[in-house]
This record gives sequence, structure tokens and C-alpha cells, in this order.
Amino acid sequence: MTPRIGERLVASLRTKAERLGFSDCRIADARGIPEAPARLERFLADGHHATMDWMEETAERRGAPRALWPDARRIVTLAFSYGPDEDPLAVLSRPDRAAISVYARHRDYHDVVKGKLKELAQHLLADARRAGHAGEVKVFVDTAPVMEKPLAEVAGLGWQGKHTNLVSRRLGSWFFLAEIFTDLPLPADEPERDHCGSCRACLDACPTDAFPAPYRLDARRCISYLTIEHKGPVPERFRVAMGNRIYGCDDCLAACPWNKFAQAAREAKLVARDDLRAPDLASLLDLDDTGFRTLFSGSPIKRIGRDRFLRNVLIAAGNSADQALREKVASLLQDESALVRGAAVWALSRLERPERFQALHAEFAPAERDPDALAEWASALNALKR
Repeated sequence: MTPRIGERLVASLRTKAERLGFSDCRIADARGIPEAPARLERFLADGHHATMDWMEETAERRGAPRALWPDARRIVTLAFSYGPDEDPLAVLSRPDRAAISVYARHRDYHDVVKGKLKELAQHLLADARRAGHAGEVKVFVDTAPVMEKPLAEVAGLGWQGKHTNLVSRRLGSWFFLAEIFTDLPLPADEPERDHCGSCRACLDACPTDAFPAPYRLDARRCISYLTIEHKGPVPERFRVAMGNRIYGCDDCLAACPWNKFAQAAREAKLVARDDLRAPDLASLLDLDDTGFRTLFSGSPIKRIGRDRFLRNVLIAAGNSADQALREKVASLLQDESALVRGAAVWALSRLERPERFQALHAEFAPAERDPDALAEWASALNALKR
């Protein structure tokens, strides 16, 4: 492939990408994320991946894109903006409401972006065939073990900020990433350099001090991990700091000053649903499994299931100081899920008067058999004695 043909293919690819709604399109050499394997190895060795064992199991492939597909020569790296149309942190000052991460307030982005990505990949192949070059492609949207952020950095799309998320001078940090692997020898872009400077706004914004150092994240302390990936009871020391965040956390993203250049979502399916901007905790506490599945149909929230979701809502209820929620929370002491029952115990220990909480303990604790739920009762009673 001559340089001129390669440049024409990339120009056509970028034009098509923009028409499909992508915010940026850059090309990386498939050989090139040299520092990523060592960073990943340290992350895993420090235990900062928490219970996400799949990261360790796929570490070798993550550190070498061509391990996924040996024939890959270039990786088309794309950004798809989903910037909020209002202050994403405003809901944190409304304790009777639930804070949902911006990326989850609308349709699951995997469903939205993947179709566009496939269309773009076919456009590239058709253009290449017309130029006399046969090629192959594989598309990924946060699915295969691809280290998207280091790839995007090598492609020049942005740099990994001190909060470990990707930042772009042109787009801020409110965007999804997607990739097209190809065996076509397209001209590669230059890597982007770090533009964080001395700024530490994202580090200082973290409610749980999840950054042991700049550019390093400890998932065990991260609210996004705790509310989405963590399957058991949330460690008690992080619950108050969670506030009303029931799915994910945007504090470090929202703090980044580069977001003054962020683009609001252009794709209608990625505009926040009105009922997910700041849902009231009372209505969420009423959700049974059917109601949960109905409310979050097509949403990434559906993935964690009703029990983990209610665990998060109950922590928010316990932090709300809203005594009007006591009856709804107490009803969940008899829930089928031990995870929900345990979270209800903690919430009631924060909402109820001590004598009323002790009466609830006398009524419900003797029948409890789950060790985690029993531990919640014991911890709450000990706290009352202090």
C-alpha cells in the first residue's frame, strides 16, 4: 500500500466516523503499547484489581494486542462522546435522591456503539478493496481483553490522566472508546503526551482516597468498583463516603479541568433518561426483580442484578438521614436476598432510634442464618454501645 493510498483511506475513514457520530478517530501501530504490560503487572501484583480475577487471567493478552490477533497491523481507536448536559455532581447534594454515573443514565453504550463500529469497519474494507487492497477487521467495544486506554494514548487520541482515565485536549474525558483491529498497513498517528502538569483535582476529588499515587488506582477503594463489580457486602469503612452514589462514581472525571472542552452526547440514545437523572430512593427501595428488570431494560445497570442494586440503594438510604424511608427499609429485613437483608440492617442502624433498632434486632435477628447478615447485626449493636 502506497502512502498516498493509506492517507486517502484514513481520510475517508475519519469522514465516515464523524458522520456516524464518533468524536475522534486515530490510528495506532498494533505493536505499540510498550509500557502497558509493566504497569498492568504492578497493578495486579499490588492487588489493586480487587476481585476482578479475569484481569489476571487475561494479563498476557492484554499487554500485547497482537496476542488477540497475530495478523493485526493497525488499530483504529475511536472516541464516542457522552458528555452530560447538566452538572453531573449536583445530585450529590440531594440525599433523598440517587446518583447514577453519567454513562449509565441512558441506553447501554455497547448496544449503541457496536453497530456503528461494524458499519465503519465495513466502510474501511470496501474502500480498501476499491483501492486494490484486500483486508480483514475485528471490532471491539469494551469486550475482549484490550487495553483500550494505552492504545488510545499511542494512537494520539489522548493521554491517561492521574485518575487513570483517558483525557483529550479536544474532548475532555466524557467519552467511550472502541477499536477496529485491521491487517491493513494504514499510516499511524503520533502518540499524545501527558498534559496533566501539576494539577491534582481528580485525586483530591475522590471520596474514598482510591488513588495511592498519581496514575495509580486501587479498585478496592473505588466507588465504581464497589457499587458495580463487588458482589458481597460493601466494606463498612467506605459506606458513609459513598453518600447517595448507587451506581458508579463520576467525581474524578467531573473534576478534570479539561472537561471545559467536553462534548455533550449527540446520539439520542446516549442522552440521559429523565427518570435516571436523580431517581428518588423511596421508589427504588420498592423494586422487586421484575420491577428492576423493567426499569433498567437496555441499561448497563441491569447487569448487576436487583440484589446488588438494592444493596447500594440501602447504603444511600442509610446515608440520607431521611426517616421517611424507615418503613421501606425495615420491610427489606425479610427480603429473600441475604445481601439485601444485611444492607437493610446497616441502613436502619443509621435511621432508627437505638431502642427501636434493638427491638427490630430482637424480632428479626434470631431467624437470620446468613453469616454476613448476622455480622451486620452484631456490628450495628456494638456501634450502639460505643
